[in-house]
Amino acid sequence: MEEWNQQKNLKIDSLPRKIKKKIILLFGPTASGKSRLSIDIAKKYNGEILNADSMQVYKEIKILSARPDKSEIRHHLYGFISANNNFSVGKWCKLAAKKIKEIQKRKKVPIVVGGTGLYFRALTEGLVKIPKVKKIDYSHLSPTERWMIGNHYHKKNPTMFEGINQNDIQRVSRAISVYEGTGLTLKEWQNKENKKYFNSSDFIKLCLLPSKEDLEKNIKNRFNQMLKKGALHEVRKYKKKFLIPASYVSANSIIGIYEIGLYQQKAITLEDLKERVLIRTRQYAKRQYTWQRGQMKDWKQFSDTNYLDLRKKILSYLSKT
Repeated sequence: MEEWNQQKNLKIDSLPRKIKKKIILLFGPTASGKSRLSIDIAKKYNGEILNADSMQVYKEIKILSARPDKSEIRHHLYGFISANNNFSVGKWCKLAAKKIKEIQKRKKVPIVVGGTGLYFRALTEGLVKIPKVKKIDYSHLSPTERWMIGNHYHKKNPTMFEGINQNDIQRVSRAISVYEGTGLTLKEWQNKENKKYFNSSDFIKLCLLPSKEDLEKNIKNRFNQMLKKGALHEVRKYKKKFLIPASYVSANSIIGIYEIGLYQQKAITLEDLKERVLIRTRQYAKRQYTWQRGQMKDWKQFSDTNYLDLRKKILSYLSKT
C-alpha cells in the first residue's frame, strides 16, 4: 500500500515557524536506524514520510528491502510499483516533488528518508532532461559478457560509468544507451543546467554516520530478523513470479535475493548465507559512506550510537533550525 494510516492531527501553529516551511531530508547508510528515527521526527513535527530508497519502491520485496512496517504516520512511495517495471531517478524525483507539495498543502512537514544518494541529489540539485534515445538492453548477457561490454565502453570513455554500480546492468545499459544516442555520458548530462523543483533554502539536511563497528552489528541483527520474518518465503514467491532467466528487473539487485537463492538450491549453508549477505551489505554501506563524503559536505552529521541520544540531538537541532 502506497499510503498508510493517517496520524492524529497536531496543531501546525505549535511548530517552530521555520520547520513548517521546510523539507526535512534524512540520509544514512543501510541499517543505521533511519526508519525508526523518521517516525519519531514525524510525530514531533507533524510530518509525513516519503521514501528515498531505490529498492523500497518495489511491491514484491518488503522484508529484504527493509521496508518500514505500518505506522500511524503516513508514508509515501513505498512498495507502489512492480519489480518488472522500469523505474528511474527522474521518475522518482517527479513523483517525490508532487508528493512533497501535496504534503505541504495539508500543512504537514515532508520528511524524505533513505539511503539512495542519487535520489537526494536529484531532489536538491535537480535533473536535466535527457533526449529520448534508442534503448539498449544487455540484461540477457552472461556475467563475463557484461564485464566485456563494460570494459569496452570504459576504454572508450573512462568516465562512462562514474557514479553507477556496475553490477546494476539496467543502469549500465542506460548509460550506454545515452552515450551512443547523444555522444555524452550520463555524468556530462547531469552536469548541465538542471530543472529544480525546490530551492536550496527549502531543505534541512540530516545525515546519520554511525561507526562501522556499530553498523556491522546492526546489519547482522537485522538480517537475522529478516529471516525470522519470512525472507526465505518472500524470495521463493518472488522467484516464482519472475521466472524468465533472460529478463532483468531492478529488484534483483536487492541484497539477499541471489544469496537466498543459492541457499535454497543447497549450494551454500545457512552460515555461508549470513556471511555473504553481511559482506555485500557492508560493501553497500561503504559506497554510501563514500557518497556522503563526496556529495553531502553541507549536511548536518550525527554519529551517536545510542538511539535515545541520537533522537534527542536531532530533535533539539531541528527545534533550533
